[in-house]
Amino acid sequence: MGKLAIETRGLKKSFGKTHAVSGVDLAVSAGGVYGVLGPNGAGKTTTIRMLATLLHPDAGEARVLGYDVVRDARAVQSRVSLTGQFASVDEDLTGVENLLLLARLLGYSRPQARRRAGDLLDAFGLAEAADRQVKKYSGGMRRRIDIAACLVVTPELIFLDEPTTGLDPRSRNQVWEIVRGMVAEGTTVLLTTQYLDEADQLADRIAVIDHGKVIAEGSSSQLKASFGAGSLHVRLRAPEQRAEAERVLAGVLEVPAEPSTDPVALSARISDPERVARALAELSRSGIDATEFALGQPSLDEVFLTLTGHAAEETPEEDAA
Repeated sequence: MGKLAIETRGLKKSFGKTHAVSGVDLAVSAGGVYGVLGPNGAGKTTTIRMLATLLHPDAGEARVLGYDVVRDARAVQSRVSLTGQFASVDEDLTGVENLLLLARLLGYSRPQARRRAGDLLDAFGLAEAADRQVKKYSGGMRRRIDIAACLVVTPELIFLDEPTTGLDPRSRNQVWEIVRGMVAEGTTVLLTTQYLDEADQLADRIAVIDHGKVIAEGSSSQLKASFGAGSLHVRLRAPEQRAEAERVLAGVLEVPAEPSTDPVALSARISDPERVARALAELSRSGIDATEFALGQPSLDEVFLTLTGHAAEETPEEDAA
């Protein structure tokens, strides 16, 4: 596994009767992106806050970059950065003023601070908005200036807590490119997200967390492989035939056929690919018109549903923290 950037054993944290984190074990290698995937309320933010020394664990232990998060909190703080779910820059200041202020506080001389701020504004595509107040930025621009602020001094490890929540697809892609750029420069990234496609796109390894516990861990392909050989996706001509198609597919494949949010779509987990041809033939014999079908690896959405028994977005409450 190589050098570990993060190592936790039995990490726990409760708030009153709410067990936010119930014994998390992690081993995160240095370099790359490690994803912590789960719905709101799963314990992701509380875990990050403990690793960043903002909360003391109730039990267990955690080491970040070789330092104990309780005994060596100052050493951890000097080596990591944290971008939370909400912008932490001063919205009354301009983009460049925020970066200059942070650079000066972190020990840069005035000329050095101005050079560093200019470099970051250029790298994050914010040069034209440098003299605009942050409160007048779009959501994607606010997220980019927030991440830029965390990189005034390049950290060995950065925690990104749901960095693309609420962003439009274009802004999400921009943040993804920023994350890839940080990794290319040698920074380790621990990313929490409730977006399954985000973990799929960015993370080298993924821990799936639910109700404060890690319930699965591995690469995206390993997690998908644990689901089975793959999945069959079928689109029907008529939505009123979907209930009968579910019955036919379940009978032949011997697994439930899951309806999609698309009223004419179904998917089913398959362990025996030879059954697929028989299932499609049985649909035709039953008078059910399938306009499209495809075989492929299951999505991380399907994996999460299989692992937890519920969809990733079913828990609406925020982490207790």
